[in-house]
Amino acid sequence: MGSPPVTAVDAFRLDVDTGSGVAVVEMTGTGTGNAMGATVWRRLPELVAELEDDERIRAVVLRGAGDRFTVGLDLRWYLTHYRRLVRHGTGHPEVRERLLAEAAAMQRALDAVAASRLPFLAAVHGGCVGAGLDLAAACDIRFASADAFFSLREVTIGVVADLGSLQRLPRLIGAGPTREMALTGRDVPAGEAAGLGLVSRVLDTPRELFAHARAVAEGIARHPVRVVAGIKDVLAQTQDLPLAAGLRYTAVWNAAFLPAPDLPDLLADALRAPVAGDQARPAGRRPGA
Repeated sequence: MGSPPVTAVDAFRLDVDTGSGVAVVEMTGTGTGNAMGATVWRRLPELVAELEDDERIRAVVLRGAGDRFTVGLDLRWYLTHYRRLVRHGTGHPEVRERLLAEAAAMQRALDAVAASRLPFLAAVHGGCVGAGLDLAAACDIRFASADAFFSLREVTIGVVADLGSLQRLPRLIGAGPTREMALTGRDVPAGEAAGLGLVSRVLDTPRELFAHARAVAEGIARHPVRVVAGIKDVLAQTQDLPLAAGLRYTAVWNAAFLPAPDLPDLLADALRAPVAGDQARPAGRRPGA
């Protein structure tokens, strides 16, 4: 897969706050602009597995280092790697098999984020280009700063985007906007991305963005781990099912995993909590009781 620069050997920086249960993963990449080279693709699924194995971690904020999220695929690395790969000739069966295998490996790296039991929140500032958009789309929630923009530029370099955007974006923003982004390769500013539903909220500055993403992650981290993981699982498993089948899957999930020693206490706490707009409701009574 090639050798990335020694200065970016890990491609990520990790900051874990055990008190809040939030891990902040900062992608430094393998080149200028947090470019995503060989080490990123190898290290990302390993990092996700390490985060999942740490019981202290309950939510993850993913951001880019410096002034942007990422420029996308590390083209300096990939050009050298591609030339080495096709030295036998572009029509050689081994070349096609290798290209297919490597695309599948990169897809699996992003699938690890999407399939993780942990909620991943992407905090996007500056550019989020190509493979970076694939990564952001694999996260559960996306926030952006006002200077952010999103771009599927693969069409401009003669490549069909193959790392997940063409499959995940239609579910997030619809088929029409996805086609427009993919066929033009244009930059979509943060405000427009929010209007499309690609990001949940736009903050004025990167500083506000990172603070907001962390605060939301901390709020999620306070919820029961099994329920957060269950929401992710149910959403993933039922999004393409008929309504009746999706409802049945959800009911079966709750029947299997909802019974727990702490459930009565959680329900009792919910009954005691004031309801918005109904602060005077006596504790211990259900709304409308």
